[in-house]
Amino acid sequence: MLHVLGKPSRVCEGTTRRQLLQAGGAGLLGLSVPKLLRAEAQRLQAGTQLLQAETQSPFQNARAKSVIFLFCFGGPSQLETFDMKPDAPDTIRGPFKPVASRTPGLLISEHLSRCAAVSDKFAVIKTMTHDFNDHSGGGHYVQTGHRWHLPIGGGFNVTPNDWPAMGSVVKHFSQQVPDDPTREMSPYVVVPNFLGRLQEYRVQLRRPGETAGWLGRAFDPLNTRIDKKDAKDNPYWRDCSDDELNYQIQGLEARADVTLDRLDRRKSLLQQLDDQRRLAEQHGSVQAFDKFRQQALELVTSEKTRNAFDIRKESDKLRDQYGRNLFGQSTLVARRLVEAGARFVTVHYDCVDGYSWDSHQHSDDVAKHLLPGLDQALSALLIDLDDRGLLDETLVVAMGEMGRTPQANAKWGRNHWSTLFPAVLAGAGIRGGMIYGETDKDAAYAVSNPVSPEDLAATIYHALGIDPEARIYDAQRRPVPIVDGGRPVLELFG
Repeated sequence: MLHVLGKPSRVCEGTTRRQLLQAGGAGLLGLSVPKLLRAEAQRLQAGTQLLQAETQSPFQNARAKSVIFLFCFGGPSQLETFDMKPDAPDTIRGPFKPVASRTPGLLISEHLSRCAAVSDKFAVIKTMTHDFNDHSGGGHYVQTGHRWHLPIGGGFNVTPNDWPAMGSVVKHFSQQVPDDPTREMSPYVVVPNFLGRLQEYRVQLRRPGETAGWLGRAFDPLNTRIDKKDAKDNPYWRDCSDDELNYQIQGLEARADVTLDRLDRRKSLLQQLDDQRRLAEQHGSVQAFDKFRQQALELVTSEKTRNAFDIRKESDKLRDQYGRNLFGQSTLVARRLVEAGARFVTVHYDCVDGYSWDSHQHSDDVAKHLLPGLDQALSALLIDLDDRGLLDETLVVAMGEMGRTPQANAKWGRNHWSTLFPAVLAGAGIRGGMIYGETDKDAAYAVSNPVSPEDLAATIYHALGIDPEARIYDAQRRPVPIVDGGRPVLELFG
């Protein structure tokens, strides 16, 4: 319920620009944001304004204007997706059968038949590999291109010392572009929730890898928030209503006790304090506050932002093609976001039930929900982007943070196996219908062309026109590489 001068005005499909401003401003200019910024001030004392790139201007000679990163958290099995081994022993090959694809030599699961029909649009890296055989370390590694600071198994949550996500680095570089026409849209967006939010744990869980870490919260993603019905609900595995798919901006939720007249007075007061603020401009925390306030006001007043998240503007036919579940609709939102100017959008397929892609127990959920959902959303995204002329300028990446053990258990569950797992890449000059890397007979090890998370990050930066050897300053003003030792997999590009 929003209140104008104390009178109720209920939000419905006809939300006005003024109401949207109130909703955003209530969270932005209320007491919650100063608390947030005070907590952040110590870490930002160096000031994000000191961050400079020791490289050429960003986004030069870019193949991709944007990246859509579909992250299947938990570790999809290579043997049940894009590296099937039908001739392997019974204990290894898995319960699913392969189907023909448009890529010679590529055996795709029968539950990915839609992707098989458009495999000429994407390349498969079969040989992703790293040694962080846990979710948090692996998830951080894959999304940042840097190894996690904590030891394996050392924790689940984000820390201020995490390496910045690729999206955060892209956001940093995008803010250096003068007169960037995409300024109305946040450069880096994560949908539908931050990773871990819908999982059931004793404490609030936020998995590492998607935040700006030591780069500073000004470079964190714009996160949306979608709730589930109850503790047992999994919106990834069912159709979602339009009322659920409201994609609230995390941290900008309206407060019922803040009316428009009070909001206007707060804004006026803040404007009166601007002169005093300028006297303290040398303090990084004050400048960080101004950046947060300016950024959030631009977001809630941006026509592009509001329209991009309004999925109801899409036809029922197209929404059905993506799938009405949370992953499918969020993937469609990602397309709308890059179309509106976002440079990096991450779509999480999270483990709401604590397992999902982390399929230790059995393969039933993989067959009934996980693979069909991925199959529908990924194939629809590639076709949709291609139809709109956006595939040539949008890099699509779909993957998990690890694979699964070749040896299955009695119920056809598989354990963690970061030694080998696949990634799907499409668009932005990626050669469709291509397989990169060979694996052994059991899909356990790379026989040729292993690809590390550093290599993947370098490839993504290369596609965006960012020099993978670029350096940025950390909070201690030390130059650090955005990728440490990785090389772009140039063979993927035509």
